[in-house]
Amino acid sequence: MNLQEFRDIFHNGMWKQNPGVVQLLGLCPLLAVSSSVVNGVSLGLATAVVMALSGASIAPIRNYVPNEIRIPVFILIIAVLVTVVQYLMNAYMYGLYVVLGIFIPLIVTNCIVLARVEAFASKNGAMASAWDGFSMGLGLTAVLGVLGAFREVLGKGTLFSGIDLALGDMAQSWVLHVVPDYKGFLLAILPPGAFIGLGLLIAGKNWLNLRAEAKARNKPASTPMAGEAIQG
Repeated sequence: MNLQEFRDIFHNGMWKQNPGVVQLLGLCPLLAVSSSVVNGVSLGLATAVVMALSGASIAPIRNYVPNEIRIPVFILIIAVLVTVVQYLMNAYMYGLYVVLGIFIPLIVTNCIVLARVEAFASKNGAMASAWDGFSMGLGLTAVLGVLGAFREVLGKGTLFSGIDLALGDMAQSWVLHVVPDYKGFLLAILPPGAFIGLGLLIAGKNWLNLRAEAKARNKPASTPMAGEAIQG
């Protein structure tokens, strides 16, 4: 793989085919866990690691797995990787592990993971598949982070609440109180707030795409450089 191919895969995962706001996959954890930045980013990074490892694990054996048992084998490999991530979080980030709860093992059934393994890793090499999985996971993490920040600020008036669950007691002072003495806005941290926030993100991305397309269409033709003859 060359540098341009790495860039194309990264851009595809982060923007062009972002799983959160384009493919609309994994909506259950996306809407349920994005009540804060820390929860959303933590689950997103865990998913990104699983996707990268699953892509790197499945790509080398893609030609040896019979087509009839392809999906069960892929799910089994993903389940093993998710179990490893789950145990590591249980050992080193127990507080965060408790907060995220059932959504960590549910990464196994997340449509994003299996979809990328089936669509990309089963047809490409290990390095490209690992990078594709990680890029898609980072795209989901970005959506979870932005949506979590939006909901946390509106719902609690804070930012990075609960970061000590991931980084320890030393990080308690990192919590930002964006709106001091804020009484809270319950709708923002309930499921309806997640739907509204995700809808705004999708609308914002579509607007940016349309704006970029309009600029590309209206881009003036290049003018002759100095010293060049103008044909008349």
